[in-house]
Amino acid sequence: MELESRLSRRVRQIKISATKEMPMIAARVGGCVSLGQGIPSFKTPEHVVDAVARALRDDPAAGKYSLQPGMPALRRAAAELLRAEKGLPADAEREVAITVGGMEGLLCAMLTLVGPGDEVIVPEPFYPSHVEQILMAEGTPVFAPLRREDWSLDPDAVAAAITPRTKAIIISHPHNPTGAVWAKADLLKVAELAIRHGIFVICDDTYDALTYDNEPAFSLASLPELRHLLVGVFSFSKRFALTGWRVGFAWAQEPLLNQMLKIHDAAAICAPTPAQIAALASLTGPQDVFVAMRAELEKRRNLICERLSAMPRMGHVRPRGAFYVMARPDLPQGAVADSRELAIRLIREAHVITIPGGAFGPGGEGHVRLSFGGDEAEINEACDRLAAWTKAL
Repeated sequence: MELESRLSRRVRQIKISATKEMPMIAARVGGCVSLGQGIPSFKTPEHVVDAVARALRDDPAAGKYSLQPGMPALRRAAAELLRAEKGLPADAEREVAITVGGMEGLLCAMLTLVGPGDEVIVPEPFYPSHVEQILMAEGTPVFAPLRREDWSLDPDAVAAAITPRTKAIIISHPHNPTGAVWAKADLLKVAELAIRHGIFVICDDTYDALTYDNEPAFSLASLPELRHLLVGVFSFSKRFALTGWRVGFAWAQEPLLNQMLKIHDAAAICAPTPAQIAALASLTGPQDVFVAMRAELEKRRNLICERLSAMPRMGHVRPRGAFYVMARPDLPQGAVADSRELAIRLIREAHVITIPGGAFGPGGEGHVRLSFGGDEAEINEACDRLAAWTKAL
């Protein structure tokens, strides 16, 4: 009997994301520069490295399991961050859990809330893993298209997506893949819909600190009236340049968090203790290094937008958050069948890794997502190659 027929429906209906596939294709081609996966180029800050090394040398517990919901000191620091930045009076002991990156926090929420027949509204274009997690939970993703002209959130599209089977809506803000920072008024309208219909809101605030032009992002986690329906998921990966450490945290009111911890226990037991030590040092140590990282990302945003604007065949909407921009090449009719073919051609012909926009939903088709998480030299080299490729068309 062939393997495919013996696999679970759950695994048959999910797939590896294009953010992983494109670098694998590029590795076979060789000589490529990446504007692909969302990885900030910054190394782990020295004070974080020192804190982890010191703990591993001096504290016998540093290499062992932590408590299942995480180190108490880190949960207290995370709760304080939520109070300071979002006005969310988090109870560190009962409402905060440390997870294996924000991704595991999202998965715990999805597997706790969603089951067969349940629908989850996903603003689209979307972060592909959100959809894969809904499918893993055997739920059904229902797309609410963003406004195409500026990638803004459309509350009317969200309202139109609500049915009696709607269980939750997931909000990624600032938005991956478009880099959009949505209007507070639109987010409040979505919150009103959630409250009126009793829909859970899963806030993926991975990029919450990465906004530009002195414009902070509004978070639904700051709304007291929504908290009985809220799961907030936060990450140390992007803001603190700890992508490889795999540590994040989740907030929910105690009854719901206790249910999420069942999934966490079955999947991971606890987040890696050394990674939790790194996260604690990031939260409680000097913050100037992280302020400088955000400022550098803003410079890189400005650079890539300037370079794209100078390419007559490469349209884009200027992002105001995260570190992504959706670029739309103006190609001759019939040049490519879809965005996946476009991304593969860019790898083979321009030696530049991008992510096909179609991987983020129908609204992304015709685009490629570019990351400006790399340093200026990488961005310039990639843009030089893109400019030469588009000019040759």
